[in-house]
Amino acid sequence: MPFRWSPREHVTLGAYLIKWICIVTPVSIAIGAACALFLWLLDLATQLRIDTPWLLFLLPLAGAAISMLYSRVGHLAEGGNNLLMDAIHGHENGDSGIVVPRRMAPLILAATIISHLFGGSVGREGTAVQMGGSIAATIGRWFRLNLTDMRTLLMAGIAAGFGAVFGTPLTGAVFAMEVLAVGRMSYDALIPCLIAAIVADKACVAWGIHHTHYSIATVAPDFVGLLTAKVILAAVIFGLVSVLFAELIHGINHTFKRAISRPWLRPVLGGLLVIALTYLLGTRDYLGLGVSSPDPHTVTILSSFLPNGATPWSWWWKLLFTVVTLGSGFKGGEVTPLFFIGAALGNALAVLMNAPVDLFAGLGFIAVFAGATNTPLACTLMGIELFGSQYTLYFAIACFLSYLCSGHSGIYLSQRIGTPKLKTGFTPSASLRDARELRPGWGTFLARRRSAQSDTGKG
Repeated sequence: MPFRWSPREHVTLGAYLIKWICIVTPVSIAIGAACALFLWLLDLATQLRIDTPWLLFLLPLAGAAISMLYSRVGHLAEGGNNLLMDAIHGHENGDSGIVVPRRMAPLILAATIISHLFGGSVGREGTAVQMGGSIAATIGRWFRLNLTDMRTLLMAGIAAGFGAVFGTPLTGAVFAMEVLAVGRMSYDALIPCLIAAIVADKACVAWGIHHTHYSIATVAPDFVGLLTAKVILAAVIFGLVSVLFAELIHGINHTFKRAISRPWLRPVLGGLLVIALTYLLGTRDYLGLGVSSPDPHTVTILSSFLPNGATPWSWWWKLLFTVVTLGSGFKGGEVTPLFFIGAALGNALAVLMNAPVDLFAGLGFIAVFAGATNTPLACTLMGIELFGSQYTLYFAIACFLSYLCSGHSGIYLSQRIGTPKLKTGFTPSASLRDARELRPGWGTFLARRRSAQSDTGKG
């Protein structure tokens, strides 16, 4: 075959690279600085909450204030991460009707800090991603980008926010491409997302922000049958717990909206429930982020990597605190609580199965997240970035099996179904919201059971 080369193609590719470096670099610097401000304020709020225990009693009032803030000036910003996904999918289909508002960034920043200050069990990923998307959309409108480029820039904004807030730029880039559709990656934004995540992470660190260091001390064993079998069993449980988390958040949110007509009353009730749970358990371990604590007896993400660092039910209590907080209307992310739930669950399973505690805590850390967000590749890379490459095979098994076992559920209802996990008949345009509405609820299940029992009795 004769040698063939097209200089025009490579000139075009070079121009494409230069174009996105010029567009993405200032956007990512702005997002990295915003994430640095957010993380700095978050540390201050967390320390103030620890030093001032009575702030917890103001949590219901804080929830009411957040609700009224969003109802008066939030408008479309209430959609959060789902709004970003809908906007990206809309731009992909040539629809410019969905606009990511400028106000989303300051609103989610303020609401998340308030939630943390008064003890809400929320995370930080949602805040960083929404700030990234809002800043990217705003600058994209300044540049007068077309729909295709705006879609790419929104994805780059998500990558920048995620990569900067966790200090995992490679994960952030892949997450932005993988999270939009179950089983399908959007490689068309590969280079802009990678540039954005790296630049935003460096910009955030340049402000003096230090990310939490995680480690697994267990020497990576050879790929042996017994340990692998334990990892497989744990991965299935991680996937099922991710379903439980997602469905409880959606279910509680739906119940609150049906039962309480006034939006501001929902977080008031949610805040009261959090206070009641805190005093019922006699511990504040499940408030706020839960990454670390100056008290060595507190259950945290870091303590879950140690033997006796969590109780057998720590994962459940953190799950319950988080779904009540977010389901009732408080603002923040889901991912850091998912890290806590996964690490604590991994700790409990390791004790139960006589497996390495720190390894299984690390597996739960990433695998519950993978199942809840349907991003197994990004979570495998996160494990490598946070814990080291020597555990890659176990990370992949845990994340991909958790992803499979989570089914067509997830915390982002606007996520499209690109490639169904099973031959279920979902079209590529269907969303997880559509899939969830097609599944029978508990009411339908109980009605069918009663009907079957009635027919058996008649027989």
